[in-house]
Amino acid sequence: VQMKDFSAEIRATLDIAHFLNQAVLLMDLTETNLECVVELMLHKMLDSEEPQCTVSEAKSLLFTSDSALHLMSRTIQGACSAEGGTNFDYDQSWICALCNLPTLQRRRVAITRLKHPANFGRTSHEVKLFVLVICPSKEKGTKNAMEMGRTFSTILADIDFRQKLIEAHSEEEFKQLILNQTHQLADEQSEAEKRYTDNNCVTQDYEYFGRGIQDDVLRRIPHYISDYRDGFMDTRTIHKIISTTMFLYFACILPAIAFGVLNDHNTEGKIDVKKVIAGQTIGGIFYVVFSGQPLLILLTTAPLALYIKIIHIICEDFDLDFFAMYCCVGLWNSLFLVTYALFDVSRIMHWSTRSTEEIFALFISIAFCVDASRDTIKNFKEYYYSPACKGNVSTERFNTTASTLSMSCSRESSILFLLLMLGTLWLSVSIYNFNKTPYLQASKREALADYSLPMAVITVSFIGSYFFSDVELERFQYSERPVFNISQLQTLSAKTIFGSGVLGFSLSVLFFMDQNITSAMVNNPCNKLKKGPAYHLDLFVVAILNAALSIFGLPWMHATLPHSPLHVRGLADVEERVDQGHVYEIIVKVRETRLTGLFSHILIGLSVFLLPYPLAYIPTAVLDGLFLYMAVTALNGNQMFDRITLLFMEQAAYPPNHYIRRVPQRKIHAFTACQVFQLIVMCVFGYAPLVYLKMIFPFIILFLLPVR
Repeated sequence: VQMKDFSAEIRATLDIAHFLNQAVLLMDLTETNLECVVELMLHKMLDSEEPQCTVSEAKSLLFTSDSALHLMSRTIQGACSAEGGTNFDYDQSWICALCNLPTLQRRRVAITRLKHPANFGRTSHEVKLFVLVICPSKEKGTKNAMEMGRTFSTILADIDFRQKLIEAHSEEEFKQLILNQTHQLADEQSEAEKRYTDNNCVTQDYEYFGRGIQDDVLRRIPHYISDYRDGFMDTRTIHKIISTTMFLYFACILPAIAFGVLNDHNTEGKIDVKKVIAGQTIGGIFYVVFSGQPLLILLTTAPLALYIKIIHIICEDFDLDFFAMYCCVGLWNSLFLVTYALFDVSRIMHWSTRSTEEIFALFISIAFCVDASRDTIKNFKEYYYSPACKGNVSTERFNTTASTLSMSCSRESSILFLLLMLGTLWLSVSIYNFNKTPYLQASKREALADYSLPMAVITVSFIGSYFFSDVELERFQYSERPVFNISQLQTLSAKTIFGSGVLGFSLSVLFFMDQNITSAMVNNPCNKLKKGPAYHLDLFVVAILNAALSIFGLPWMHATLPHSPLHVRGLADVEERVDQGHVYEIIVKVRETRLTGLFSHILIGLSVFLLPYPLAYIPTAVLDGLFLYMAVTALNGNQMFDRITLLFMEQAAYPPNHYIRRVPQRKIHAFTACQVFQLIVMCVFGYAPLVYLKMIFPFIILFLLPVR
């Protein structure tokens, strides 16, 4: 059944007006049996207004005559994308039933909102909104039951609007939402028709310099004010803003500290924790204010820390000024990125499929696990397996270094490190999944899930620092060096400046791929974003930002996983769907606002005043627990990971995913094996023992596009 065009068909608006004047509206009905719900609605519609019509007569027309199957005879139901947007399924949250009744005098419509989702049949497992339309048999074509059903089904097809109806507090608010949706739908359909006409009448057969950035600006600038205003739409939105801000604060500040420690070690203190936090603050605020897609989260990452290490090694080998060389490489990188943005190179991401995104996301999860594992192994080597703890230490050595050995033999430190790391992971994941339990109310479960990461970090840090204060815990180092170092490029020779362009080009490929793959995952149609992407503009903003960071000796940053998709998820309302016993979630709507990124980075900037304490009370083990949490949560919805798990499952337990139903099992495993091979190649070059070999890693990511 085709959706009704509210901008062209006047009857659609009149049908809505007719319903609002003579509305039969049942709010929060506790009944979950289909026949009982229909019978109650018919009594409300017919008893006083249509005494000549009987409920039994209407039911005989609404339900099938087959005694074995007591189902609705005529219904309209929506179709929606499911399981990552790669196939279509029935929209099971609403249904519209209709019939023509010979003895009826005038058209009747009733809408019921159920208090609890009900199972009304094979394709209606989670019905929350039920529309019943009955019309006289002798009614003209534009006013019959099918046309009335099309009208209300068109309105209910909008998942965002359905969520508003479910959250309405009164009948008046419910009716007003329907009226507003009617006008909004008419305007949207009129604008869509106008854009379609314009695109067909005026064709562009050429692309000029900077066209992509211009299109991104024109697409996003009308929404700039609403990017801030949408953060204060209602109470639920404000709660989401607060919880997501706190999530981003902890999800950004803790990796900043961790990579600050790593950079401090790699550069002998030239780039430390304070510099990373300052760069995160400046870069985050700059990007939120000037970017096209503010839902992207920028961070310094492990590959960037590796490039910084390579630059430091080169400077040590050739006796060069580190900050001058660092600035030179960063400026080359920014120059290449500006070139990519102006010449619309991001268009090649059309060849970046879901397969590429899944491989890259899984590699990021592995990277987080590797970082946490390295710290754990290092801690065990230093404390648990130290020479002081071995029984064959000579008496002479023990006597000469007794105090040193007694301090270094601290096996309890390693055990506590492991417990705190795994405790952070377990507590954060448990609270995150608390909304899937039957405890407390739904709103309280959702609130707990939103604050899972802050609660876990604070709780485990308090346990480690207070209850185990006598156990030596590894904490990050802090120094009082100046934050800003203006680079002196004049100290470099012309040969060195042009030679650094090779490093800058390799770095720009890494920036380009990471930035665009993350943008593609955020702008995925499954997220139902409405304000449009801005690939070229975002790349240009990142280039300008990193040029400034390079000049002042601050760490580089770009959009990263899994923070950006988790940011989208934190601002989203989700809805559960059931398909043959398989439960999956879809996003209803996302609050596209700049406030969460702005507020969280302001808090990160204020955290400079918390150095060294109380931030130093956060043990390194908790930072590694955060890495594991990011790795685990990033696996949610990753089809490649789901298909890998199929290899270890009994076939009878396979979920009814669309690819299992439609693709032979042998082809599924063959495709997964190809992805795993590409992932292994990425890991080989990403974790190669030779430092300079890792410079090839960005080109390996780029090579994934033609391979797919």
